[in-house]
Amino acid sequence: MRIIAGDWRGRVLRAPVGQATRPTSDRTREALFSMLASRLGGFDDLRVADLFAGTGALGFEALSRGAARCTFVEQDRTALTTLRANADALKAGDRADIRAQSALSPLAGPFDLVMLDPPYETGLGQQALAALAERGAIAPGTWASLETGARETVEIPGFSIAVERVHGKAKLTLLTMD
Repeated sequence: MRIIAGDWRGRVLRAPVGQATRPTSDRTREALFSMLASRLGGFDDLRVADLFAGTGALGFEALSRGAARCTFVEQDRTALTTLRANADALKAGDRADIRAQSALSPLAGPFDLVMLDPPYETGLGQQALAALAERGAIAPGTWASLETGARETVEIPGFSIAVERVHGKAKLTLLTMD
């Protein structure tokens, strides 16, 4: 896995051994960031949340492209070790706030961009995004991206789907608050 664009373009990210973490492929990540860039205009100074962060590839890509700060949320110990190693290797410093907790636990926002890549077929991404909204951690005009299995249905009260795209086994859904 590599960072696709920005200051860290071409830098390699480590991935944990085993099947517990399913990193978003470079091709799918590239498609996601293209979709986001066309809607956001850019990533400069955004406050980002990367929930179910795994390796941190989504959040590090946003930081590489100019986001001010990213809060990474991951609870798997092996993934956390890898996530911290990637932050150290990139010298992400205080721009990367790594939280060892459930994505359903409270988070202080507000965030301008929320990216969720939960285990497929669990509904956890939808629950986490709804919880962030209920707690006021989403800024006006926030965009959210949710990666699910290609056949999963995405419905989150209070959110509208702007676009859905299938990439192999994954579906990328971009949402905004109503």
